[in-house]
Amino acid sequence: MKRKRSFETTATQAGVGADKAYGAVSVPIYLTAIYRYDAFGRHRGYDYSRGENPTRHAAEEALAALEGGTRAVAFSSGMAAISAVMTLFRSGDHVLCSDDLYGGTYRLFEKILKGYGLRFDYVDMGDPPTIRRKIGRRTRALFIETPTNPLMKIADLRGAARIAKDAGILSIVDNTFMSPALQRPLSLGIDVVVHSATKFLGGHNDLVGGAVVVSDSSLAEKTLFAQKAVGAVLSPWDAWLLLRGVKTLHLRIQRAQENALTLARFLSSHPFVRKVFFPGLAGHPRAALHASQADGPGSIISFELSRERAVPRFLSSLKVVLLAESLGGVESLITHPSTMTHADIPPEEQAAVGLTPSLVRLSVGVERVDDLTGDLAQALRKAAARK
Repeated sequence: MKRKRSFETTATQAGVGADKAYGAVSVPIYLTAIYRYDAFGRHRGYDYSRGENPTRHAAEEALAALEGGTRAVAFSSGMAAISAVMTLFRSGDHVLCSDDLYGGTYRLFEKILKGYGLRFDYVDMGDPPTIRRKIGRRTRALFIETPTNPLMKIADLRGAARIAKDAGILSIVDNTFMSPALQRPLSLGIDVVVHSATKFLGGHNDLVGGAVVVSDSSLAEKTLFAQKAVGAVLSPWDAWLLLRGVKTLHLRIQRAQENALTLARFLSSHPFVRKVFFPGLAGHPRAALHASQADGPGSIISFELSRERAVPRFLSSLKVVLLAESLGGVESLITHPSTMTHADIPPEEQAAVGLTPSLVRLSVGVERVDDLTGDLAQALRKAAARK
C-alpha cells in the first residue's frame, strides 16, 4: 500500500512535478494570456488564461492536497472567492452566518448581496440547538468562521456539518485564521472551505489571492464555472508566490504559534490589559472544542486595553509590531478592528457581539519573541502613563 504523505512533505513539495517539459522544481510562471492550438479543435489543455493557467493550476492542486479536497479554485482575493461561492444561491435564499464575522464579508453580504435578494442572519455557530432553530424553509447554507474575526469565538464544525447535512443545505467555512496546517474542515464533514490566500497561505504580505476548496465534484464544477464566468482569477505571478509561501507554511505557523502563546500569557497577566481572546489560554470559551477540531490555537490574539482612550497612543507607540490591516504574514501586525477591518459594521452591531473600541487584534509573526514582548511592554507602559 502506498504510504500517504505527511502534511509537512506535501507543503514543502508543493508544485514539484507540475513542469512536464523540463522537470523544473520551481513551477514556471506562465505569463501568457493565450495558448496556440496544435490544430483545429486540438490544444494542450489550455486555451485562455482566464479559464486555465499552468502556474495557477499547480497552486490549485497544492491547495486541494493540503486541505484534503479533490479540487481547489484560485481567485484574485479572498473576497472574490467568497463572492464566487455566493453565486451558488439565488434571490430569496437565506444564509445563516457566524455572528462575529470579518467586516469585509459582512460588507459583501449586507451592502451588496442583500440588494440581489439574498438574506443573511447571524448566530453563535458553537451552539447547535440555536443553529437548528434558526434554519428556515429558504435557508440554503451555513457560513462559518472559527475562530471568528476578531473575537476568536469557536464554532462546532462537526455539529454544524451534521446539522447542514440533516437540513440538506451547504456548510461553508472560512479557514483563513487556521489554515490547513492547523484545521481541515473538509475532514470534519464541511462541504466548502474558503481562504484569503493573502494571509497564512502566502505568508509574506506580498500577494493578494483567495481560494475555494471542495470535495464534491458538482460543487467543483460550479465553482470553476463561476471562476471562468466572473473572471476574478489569481494571476500567474501571484500563483507562483502562493506556491512559494505554502512550502514554509508549517514552519511559519509553528514558530508564530509558539510566539503567540508566550505573548498571550504575557498580555493576560498585564495590569493594563482587561481581557485576552486566544484559544490557547485555558480560560478561553470552548477551548476544549477548538482543541478537538484543530491542531493548535493559531497565532492571532485579540485583547482589550483597560482604557479605550489609550488605544491610539498604544498603537502609535509600537516599534516592532506593525500597524497594518492584515494577518498571517511573517511580520507581526496589529489592527484596530472597530475603525479598520470592521468599520463597515454599524457600532450598535459591533457592541451587540462584544466588539468594543478598546479591542485590538494582533497577528503574531516569526520574530524573536523577546523583541515582541519588549515592544508590547513599552507601548502598554506609555499608554498607561497618559491619564
